[in-house]
Amino acid sequence: MLKNSIFALLTVGLCSAALIKKNPNPVSGIYGQVKDKASGDKISFVNISLYRNDSLISSTHSSNDGSYAFKNVAVGRYKIKAVFVGYTPKTVNSISYVGKPIKVDVLLAAVNSPKLEEVVRIDKDLKATYKVKEDAKRYAAPMGISYAEGESLASSYYRQTAEFNTEEYRKIDDNEFKPTEKNPLSTFSIDVDKASYSNVRRFITQGHLPPADAVRVEEMVNYFSYNYPQPKGNDPFSINTQYITCPWNSRHSLVHIGIQGLEVKADHMPSNNLVFLLDVSGSMASADKLPLLKSGLRLLVDQLRPQDRVAIVVYAGAAGVVLPPTTGTQKEIILAALDNLQAGGSTAGGEGILLAYNTARAHFMKEGNNRVILATDGDFNVGTSSDGELVRLIEKQREDGIFLTVLGFGTGNYKDSKMEQLADKGNGNYAYIDNIMEAKKTLVKEMGGTLLTIAKDVKIQVEFNPAKVKAYRLVGYENRVLNNEDFNDDRKDAGELGSGHTVTAIYEIIPANSNELLATVDSLRYQKNGYTSRSMGNELMTIKFRYKQPTDSNSKLITGVVYDKRQEFDKANEDVKFSAAVAEFGMLLRDSKFKGNSNYAEILSLAKASKGKDEEGYRAEFIRLVEMAELLKGK
Repeated sequence: MLKNSIFALLTVGLCSAALIKKNPNPVSGIYGQVKDKASGDKISFVNISLYRNDSLISSTHSSNDGSYAFKNVAVGRYKIKAVFVGYTPKTVNSISYVGKPIKVDVLLAAVNSPKLEEVVRIDKDLKATYKVKEDAKRYAAPMGISYAEGESLASSYYRQTAEFNTEEYRKIDDNEFKPTEKNPLSTFSIDVDKASYSNVRRFITQGHLPPADAVRVEEMVNYFSYNYPQPKGNDPFSINTQYITCPWNSRHSLVHIGIQGLEVKADHMPSNNLVFLLDVSGSMASADKLPLLKSGLRLLVDQLRPQDRVAIVVYAGAAGVVLPPTTGTQKEIILAALDNLQAGGSTAGGEGILLAYNTARAHFMKEGNNRVILATDGDFNVGTSSDGELVRLIEKQREDGIFLTVLGFGTGNYKDSKMEQLADKGNGNYAYIDNIMEAKKTLVKEMGGTLLTIAKDVKIQVEFNPAKVKAYRLVGYENRVLNNEDFNDDRKDAGELGSGHTVTAIYEIIPANSNELLATVDSLRYQKNGYTSRSMGNELMTIKFRYKQPTDSNSKLITGVVYDKRQEFDKANEDVKFSAAVAEFGMLLRDSKFKGNSNYAEILSLAKASKGKDEEGYRAEFIRLVEMAELLKGK
């Protein structure tokens, strides 16, 4: 089930590395914990690399309790290097492995390393007269930056992270406040994608803040699990609302809308007809791309049942089928096909998409789940490659009842804008995989939500009562806003809801009695401004939902009313408070003009107070990311 999110750690590829979580004593291998040298606190997200004869063997990351492990290690002498932002890199040499488990704990010393902005300022002030040797002593080692002889520190950094960076993000303009009298309706498509959060995590754990357009607030919020009740009626989801005061602007209020998708148990899931569409072009060669992809898909293959089928289509300069549809009883054959994949060549993505859909169509399961799983960095450069061409191609394929899951990998040339659109138009979902734990969460723990759609073309339309609401804005969902007339048009594509998915939407409201000034236009000459409103008692707004069953073409309508019974924010439940903290963090990262009084201290206080049981540690990880972002921001 893709139930809000993806675990988090540093981004780095790995092939054979594994993490210890519940069993700290592996059958064989090198394992241990990473701790703060001064306090003894366990440190998560640390990049751990294993070397033999100065050759990198494998990389992994410390888990939520600071533990790490390298399994299936050959007998020999090794060294381990640990790197984490804010700490001096640590190398443990002369580790002699003789075939029995050996524990190697790593103690990291915190440093007062300067922020990148300071390094750049120093380089600029001194006209880059600092050379690498001087820079290394003062800056490079604590910041984990490699460098070349004769370069300044900033030059080294940008050579590694910026010079060849061709990542692409769609421009996002924050939703504005809309006066209710002139714009009483708000319509949007649901969004269950979580890619933005894991991508933001990747930026922060690598030591710099994300670009504003990489931050999609609704995907940040929807990353997390919320304890909404399971549906009880005939509809495949429940709808939950709360009306509360706004924590970042005391003059405003929030309406919190939570949707919970029906959770289908694994033994009740239909048979799967899966086609892995894998990018094996040259751009996928780095460790955080194809090797990580192969490791992640191995986890999914382990979950296959006898009634499931998997085919593998690859594309580079051309596309081809490397594994015909194979049953879940033949895992060894599927895994061998994955293991044999190598990266090389250009990227003919359009050709691969057509072949994958044709393969899925040829072996279509009428009562099953038919899905293409596209895994790529999105850097298509041969044949059909533009966003518009690929979107139109995907739109033609979705009519046959074949859904799409998009898994993004890598850095530097990552095409987030393309990936998001393909998933949106392909009746699918989109996740960014930055580590093996993310792959496990997406493809194993949350497999139901990732693979099984329980409702499609889910739309929401809200009508605000001008007697209660002066103006409103939808927080996030900028790329999902629909025209009001699209709500009743069953031909209009919208979002999909997977098994166990939760969806959260937040409206920020200016009360009707507020004296806050809004942007206005001149009075009209030929018609009257405004609307004549009817008295509807204590109604704040009406919410309408439309959705289709996965195989239907006609939608079903659900309607509900939210009443003007506002609670103080401190009376809200933990889920509402935590989602508000995440929304604040997203607005702060975007430097949104609507962030109000948001600040890191308030976000941290709110998140810590609403962390709840947090059995899997996702909320604790969020708190850590906010702390890291505050250090990077320097404010």
